[in-house]
Amino acid sequence: MALFDNGFRVGTGAAIGIGALILAPVLLPVVASAARPLIKAGMKGGIMLYEKGKEMIAETQELLEDLVAEVKAELSQEAGVSEILQEVSPTETAAQ
Repeated sequence: MALFDNGFRVGTGAAIGIGALILAPVLLPVVASAARPLIKAGMKGGIMLYEKGKEMIAETQELLEDLVAEVKAELSQEAGVSEILQEVSPTETAAQ
């Protein structure tokens, strides 16, 4: 059988598996207690990043709304000026 040609590899894998099963109940609480502060720090960073992103999006939206309002005001002012100029014909200005 090609699978069991090298007993060293199978024996090493089995030893590692058995060792992991024996040490897991001891190591898991230690690893979990060490990982907890790291997980909390990551979550805090994620929440802060999310809030900062919301703030930046709101500021950008406000800036764009202000720009749109300015452009609309300029367009209406230009349209008003062009309407006034169209109402006054060149013959009326020459007669005055």
